[in-house]
Amino acid sequence: MDIYDVLMRDFPFLLKGLGVAIVLLVALLLIGFVLGLSICLVKLYGSKSRLVQWPLIIYERVFRGIPIIIMLFIFYYGISGIWDISAFGAAILAMGLRSGAYQSQIFRSAFQSVPAGQMMAARAMGMSNMSAIRYIVFPQAVRHAIGPWTNEFSSQIKETSLAYVIGVVELTRQAHYIITSTQGNVLTVFAVVALMYFILNRAGNSLLYAFERKLAVPGFEK
Repeated sequence: MDIYDVLMRDFPFLLKGLGVAIVLLVALLLIGFVLGLSICLVKLYGSKSRLVQWPLIIYERVFRGIPIIIMLFIFYYGISGIWDISAFGAAILAMGLRSGAYQSQIFRSAFQSVPAGQMMAARAMGMSNMSAIRYIVFPQAVRHAIGPWTNEFSSQIKETSLAYVIGVVELTRQAHYIITSTQGNVLTVFAVVALMYFILNRAGNSLLYAFERKLAVPGFEK
């Protein structure tokens, strides 16, 4: 049986691995989104006390400064010693927390790009701080965040492949299984895997660009 027959036979396993990678991607991005936005709002509009601000700064610096593969080892092999956690759960937790640190920077830049006068005008009209953020600042900031967020999306797609080092059976590990069973054909198998990652990346970015165009206000971004 040649490699192409093997690929046709095992392609469903690659699709299954791709599905696992997509679930991992969506979960970690959602965790990162909630954390990143929350941290951004607290740092910009919350208490300026060091007891509040410094833990957030330390969190961002730690998770942005340590390689993701080290974080995966820490969260899986370290946490599993005191708490029963699956490899998939450890990957979501490690990558989600790391994404939150990066997304907080994306949202901070986006919120700071909105002129301060917008907030002052909303407050002068009698709006509460939270109402002004929700109805005035956030709708403008999110338009500025989509562009940088596409980079985070693309980066996280590629980083999901590292989850295989702690045993998550995603696309890359499925490819390793096929290579092991055929005792070779590395180039062909990984070429197919690379194409699948590329298609996923392009499809996701296309949706984000379409969303950006839908939210665009003529003259606003320019």
